[in-house]
Amino acid sequence: MFAKKIKFILIILLMYQNPLYSQSTSFKDFNSKNLSNYFSGIVAFENKDNSSALDFFNSSKILINHHNPYLKKYVYSLVLENKVSSAINLIKNNKNKENTNFFDAYLLLILDSLKKNDLDKASVYLEKTTNLFQNDKFNSAILEILNQYIYVFKEKKILKNKKNYGKLSIISETFQRCFLEDKKTDVYFLNLINDLEADYTRYNFFYLSYLIDKNKVDKAKKITKNIHYINTTLLLSQAKSWIENNNEEKFLEVFSCKNYNDIIGEYLFLISNLYSSQDDFEKSNFYLNLSNFLNPKFIFNLSLVAENQYLNEEYKKTKKTLKNFKKENKFYFWYRVKKEAQIISNQRNKKESLNYISAEFNKIEQPNEKMIFDIANFYKNSEEYEKAIEYYTQIIDNIDNNSEIKSDLLYRRGGSYERSGKYEKADKDLLHSLKINPDDAYVLNYLAYSWLERDYKINEAIVMLEEAYASKKNDPYIIDSIGWAYYLVNDYSKAEKFLKRAVELMPDDPIVNDHYGDILWKLNRRIQARYFWNNILKMDDAGEEMLDKINIKLVEGLKNS
Repeated sequence: MFAKKIKFILIILLMYQNPLYSQSTSFKDFNSKNLSNYFSGIVAFENKDNSSALDFFNSSKILINHHNPYLKKYVYSLVLENKVSSAINLIKNNKNKENTNFFDAYLLLILDSLKKNDLDKASVYLEKTTNLFQNDKFNSAILEILNQYIYVFKEKKILKNKKNYGKLSIISETFQRCFLEDKKTDVYFLNLINDLEADYTRYNFFYLSYLIDKNKVDKAKKITKNIHYINTTLLLSQAKSWIENNNEEKFLEVFSCKNYNDIIGEYLFLISNLYSSQDDFEKSNFYLNLSNFLNPKFIFNLSLVAENQYLNEEYKKTKKTLKNFKKENKFYFWYRVKKEAQIISNQRNKKESLNYISAEFNKIEQPNEKMIFDIANFYKNSEEYEKAIEYYTQIIDNIDNNSEIKSDLLYRRGGSYERSGKYEKADKDLLHSLKINPDDAYVLNYLAYSWLERDYKINEAIVMLEEAYASKKNDPYIIDSIGWAYYLVNDYSKAEKFLKRAVELMPDDPIVNDHYGDILWKLNRRIQARYFWNNILKMDDAGEEMLDKINIKLVEGLKNS
């Protein structure tokens, strides 16, 4: 009896609270199974379990023509599962066309038209959206720039922006000029690449593609010569490898300015990146999958899908996406191995993760510097410092003495020596790093703090920390270091100011809480000191040695104070 009442209530809610019920709706559509699947789908959808949501939506399709939110969620779920064609077919075949008056539906119809090289139809859909979404600033911007692109594709001339969308407009014009083979294309690409306000190194790839298309291979080689595998992206590592191995044709296989689907695909990537920068990984993957729909050849974007899934802790989905990266492409396959190792570390432990990646690394014939660098970092992060030093040394011995890359490698190897208790070698590496790059705040901080821990050259350490702090005033680790330095020279007033700020920035860091507790004790604020020490007992990052030390302090306080 109770179940029947619940069923009746749900039906009434659907009929009167949502536009689900219509004269064409048969009452038998509202059976308990359909309703149960529908509501289960909504729950799964809201809980970010998209795969389950899609299963439930698939099982309650009979309701689809009667409920606008149903179609929205269904379409969205399909795209997130990279079933873009199915989402498009769902919109096209929907019997109640009023249900398709939402942004994602029109966007998919526009992209479908582009995919089929039907620019006229794409324009028609764009016109229909003008009044529908003009109050939504973000969606309106997406559509306006799409309209600009389609105008250029059809009319073969630049459409001046009605509104300025910052870098988005500049990027759009760059690709428009590239499509039109405009003489200013070089200038626009170089302005983007050399922009100091943001990192647009990605556009080196598209510029290289443009140069290859123009048969300017020598110019392309000069650009890739200055790219180093260690400090560049996966995309540019691949580009450098193609140039070095005379595989220039590969560029045009995956991207061409002459192909407007490739251009719009990159535009959708930009939208995805905007969402990713706001930690909205789900929305980011929505646009990434649309990008892949238009240009499935551009496999790099799949690495970003995997990255978003990983950051969202969707490890099962991440591993599924990573399967697209085969052994034939060693750069992408190595990315896959690294990400799988990270998942193992998160789900199980660091030791198993290290065993996995080292076994895969040993299978690689002639690993490049990037791979050696990555395996060294894995060993360092797993506190296997001797092996880390071994691999860092392999690279250091073959790197130009004055390069910033060498400075970074010396910093990492120096840190490994320091953790191993080999202080003389550590100091030598860290000082050498500073000789190459004297203003590196993080190296200054690391070396200075290691001296503080050893009660060594305290005054010199303070000078270095002041330099580091001058360039990184909001870095909590540097703030903690300089605060602790002042503590050690009994300048408690300065120490308290810095350590208070450090604990505000890193309230869950055991070392920072320990330092702040110590200075409070010295200032005779002992109840407060014990409060911060006591906090450390609740912290997961506090090791056994730290916990033993804190328990003694809670009982005895600081001796000789």
